[in-house]
Amino acid sequence: MAAPVIALVGWSGSGKTTLLTALLPVFAQRGLSVSTLKHAHHTVDPDQPGKDSHRHRMAGARETMLATRERFVLFREHRSEDEPDLALLLGRMAPVDLYIAEGFKSAPVRKLEVHRPALGKRPLWPDWPGIIAVAADGDVGPCPLPVLDLGDAGAIAQFIVTGLGLRLDVKSEHSRFYDE
Repeated sequence: MAAPVIALVGWSGSGKTTLLTALLPVFAQRGLSVSTLKHAHHTVDPDQPGKDSHRHRMAGARETMLATRERFVLFREHRSEDEPDLALLLGRMAPVDLYIAEGFKSAPVRKLEVHRPALGKRPLWPDWPGIIAVAADGDVGPCPLPVLDLGDAGAIAQFIVTGLGLRLDVKSEHSRFYDE
């Protein structure tokens, strides 16, 4: 069975990345292995012109893997294909206990909205299906969903663990993959 997925959604500047990076050590302390996915609306190319891997890609390689002692990166060219959806991307990742996506608000997964009323943007929860709670740093007004304190990563992690039915304090079967 595939691991559960939760997407952190919200307006730009709402604190999605800050929350995600605060949650990761909390989940690790609780024995969960977690992988993340980030959706970007703009072109990002971490590969550099002139480097061998970039030359491979520019010459027409469909996929290019750059591997070092510390990590590997797989570059896949979409060319004229549609942008990959979350399910396709998850299928390319190694198994873990939990996947956290940043963005992907259109994906058919459970979502946690990160909302900062001071930004002056309307909340997403009334218009986007799948939002199960709102993490906010101020009053969100009347909301039928649980409203969590954006500054309390521990409480938000517990909400996710409970809401997704994750098991804690058990050595993850997926940890072996990363410990080797």
